[in-house]
Amino acid sequence: MNAPEATSTRPYLLRALFEWCTDNGYTPHIAVRVDRSTQVPMEFVRDGEIVLNISYDATSGLLIGNEHVEFKARFGGKPREIMVPITHVMAIYARETGQGMAFPPEETEQDEQEMSQDEMIEFIEDQAPEALADDRVVQLVATKTPESDDDAPRTPPPAGGRPALKRVK
Repeated sequence: MNAPEATSTRPYLLRALFEWCTDNGYTPHIAVRVDRSTQVPMEFVRDGEIVLNISYDATSGLLIGNEHVEFKARFGGKPREIMVPITHVMAIYARETGQGMAFPPEETEQDEQEMSQDEMIEFIEDQAPEALADDRVVQLVATKTPESDDDAPRTPPPAGGRPALKRVK
């Protein structure tokens, strides 16, 4: 007797960990492998991957289905429709703690031919040419507070102080 083929546990685990993050006040993020079957803002893709905030605060119409994760979100102020095949979700985790789960590639994923670096660049150019044409440069620089009039020694900023962004034109 042959047993019917079971469905993947990945969408069920994604929904469970999403619920766990939400119930505990954490911000759920998913790491996604990007190829032609994903619908994400290509200007934010790095090394063929993107990390997406899927919290209720960051999304609209979130649906974690058995085949796709779908939602609407704003990227750089622009509304976008996001659609990611479940098989392309590599991990889900809480931003605040890093707790979550990584998923191994599924058999169908392993059989797919990966995009080469040149194909990825061509794909990104087709999807988001304005992202590659952007010539703005952002540089992180240390900032100093203005010296006070008194000669009292200044206390150093706390460890892990936040860097400031300075736009260089």
